[in-house]
Amino acid sequence: MKESLMRLIFFFFIFIVNTSIFASNITHFSYEGAINPASNTFVKKAISHANEQNSQLIIFELNTPGGLFSSTRDMISQILNSSIPFVVYVSPKGARAASAGTYILYASHIAAMTQGSNVGAATPVQMGMIQDKNKNNNPLSTMKTKAINDATAYIESLAKLHGRNIQWAQKSVTEGASIDAQKALELGVINFVANDVQKLIQQLDQFEVEVNDKTLKLDTNNATLLTVEEGFKIKLLSYLSNPNIAYILMLIAMYGIFFEMMNPGSILPGVTGVISGALALYALNILPFDYAGLLLILIGVGLMAAEVFVVGFGVLGMGGVIAFVFGSLILFDEKTLGVDISLSLIAAFAVVSVVIFIYLLKIIIQERDQKAKTGTEQMLGTVATVVKKNNNGYKVAIHSEVWNALSQEEVQVGQEVIVEAIKGLTLQIKPKKKE
Repeated sequence: MKESLMRLIFFFFIFIVNTSIFASNITHFSYEGAINPASNTFVKKAISHANEQNSQLIIFELNTPGGLFSSTRDMISQILNSSIPFVVYVSPKGARAASAGTYILYASHIAAMTQGSNVGAATPVQMGMIQDKNKNNNPLSTMKTKAINDATAYIESLAKLHGRNIQWAQKSVTEGASIDAQKALELGVINFVANDVQKLIQQLDQFEVEVNDKTLKLDTNNATLLTVEEGFKIKLLSYLSNPNIAYILMLIAMYGIFFEMMNPGSILPGVTGVISGALALYALNILPFDYAGLLLILIGVGLMAAEVFVVGFGVLGMGGVIAFVFGSLILFDEKTLGVDISLSLIAAFAVVSVVIFIYLLKIIIQERDQKAKTGTEQMLGTVATVVKKNNNGYKVAIHSEVWNALSQEEVQVGQEVIVEAIKGLTLQIKPKKKE
């Protein structure tokens, strides 16, 4: 009996020690950029890592201009269903949690910001700004009203869930309100203001947080910070979710395939074009884009190519450049994605496209002006030598071959003659004038 009791005490002691060791872990990860499928995958990876390490807390360091609302909802769902408390920390100084970032901050179990950061402007911008009503004195369209009402209800539910300021949450959606860290703390939008992660961890010690209807007291004193890196897969997904990268891949695919068609057998342009095209298709599959913009880009490239083959005195080429630029400008919506195609990138590709097609046009025109270098046509105007005279005409040597020839003027064996014309297998010749 005594031995069994000792074993029970021993195992209980081991359990307590292990629990205290693991509970001292804090999982930390940071993300900077637009909210997209890559950021959603990163959150999933961080939660999985935290569960494996039995972390007592997850700190999500965030800096975002906004992004895809579908990815935002997925991220919020993961945060709300996490059994480990989630801290969303808007950092570093100068960072922001704009648009979609505001919803993510409100969804966190604990919200924190650093000095010099801001939060807000959560209006569903892809449906149009609420201010349109005040500017034009016209009621909002049904679609806009539905979008704003849905967004307002959504952020209100998140505010109620964690006891945050509901009135300001409504203003951030309906009026696009935005505030700094200190004001957010005063209004009860966030729980803490900290200048760095370590100071935030100090403030979190002994803080009580409710997770899945359970109240947990944090013990962050001497906690071990475990940082989760994005990894190659998430970085690749993040790159492909960038409109600039998707745009570059799409154009490389177009030009690569075009040059392969121009020079069959080159291999490198074709292989590069096919690989870039596959990656571009994947990027366009995860990014919302304007079909009209894509169509204008295709028309633009087509018109510039047509200028090469059908000389349109620059009209086709100019039209192609205009279509290309306008298509590029409307291909992605910055308000929806949080980032747009760089204007300098569009200008660079437009200039490169013009230079490429002008160069191709110059080559083709030069090829048209040159005399034939192969076949019988190459012999026109060429010097031949008479090697034999017979009753039906002459035999002449030209390019190491002997041809039948006729001449309206008398010529002698060994005399040089000029090929005037070709009729079947007979050359029409004339004596070469002496210089």
